[in-house]
Amino acid sequence: MKVLILKSAELATEAASREILSLVEAKPDCTLGLATGGTMEPVYAALRQGAGAISFAGVRSFNLDEYVGLAPDHAQSYHRYMAEQLFDHIDIRPENTHVPRGDAASPNTEARLFDEAIAAAGGIDLQLLGLGANGHIGFNEPFSSLGSRTRVKTLTRKTREDNARLFAEGEEVPTYAITMGVGTIMEARRILLVATGAHKACAVAAMIEGPVSAACPASVLQFHPQATILLDEGAASALKMRDYYDFVHPNGQDVDLG
Repeated sequence: MKVLILKSAELATEAASREILSLVEAKPDCTLGLATGGTMEPVYAALRQGAGAISFAGVRSFNLDEYVGLAPDHAQSYHRYMAEQLFDHIDIRPENTHVPRGDAASPNTEARLFDEAIAAAGGIDLQLLGLGANGHIGFNEPFSSLGSRTRVKTLTRKTREDNARLFAEGEEVPTYAITMGVGTIMEARRILLVATGAHKACAVAAMIEGPVSAACPASVLQFHPQATILLDEGAASALKMRDYYDFVHPNGQDVDLG
């Protein structure tokens, strides 16, 4: 696990966008795993700016999750989020973008077919992740199976409370979501996780320095051979080995030893 600590959230999200743009430039037909949420908005803003010089026409994408019960045109669906934040602003082909259908007649069947579609595409080259304050990745809540596949997951009360601010007053926050499983995520060839803000510090510390445990699903990334964690000062504030991470990667920069 590579831990890169940047001075600000802006620098952390810019670093994430550069990694993605570099991959697309080097491999124009790559497959990206994409995430949603507030942390990702500046990442996608930077991608929109950089996409003028780099084409996404050959890129395929698979999103981590979607709320069960929301149609693609719902204001809080992740279909809508991705269109507004990224897809409508770059030259990616609509048929190459994949977000689970929250309004599918059978969410369980939709989840299975989504997992099969990832495999049929040859897997994900780079999976972008955020981090929940309780350590979840995707919608894999604490004590999710670390070998799980794409499936329907019941959301915790805390996750629903955190997301309630995004829904209209009086509108019920969905209880279920279709999400890539932890096992599905771990099959990506590279993983790039971005966490910013002091409110993520405890989850970051558990992910990087805690035991690998289903209590913190993100901790399984310790086993991934190419996982990069991009943090700002706030998110890194609870790390016990902070001095070491700074020594290995000064100012959050890679050191190439050849």
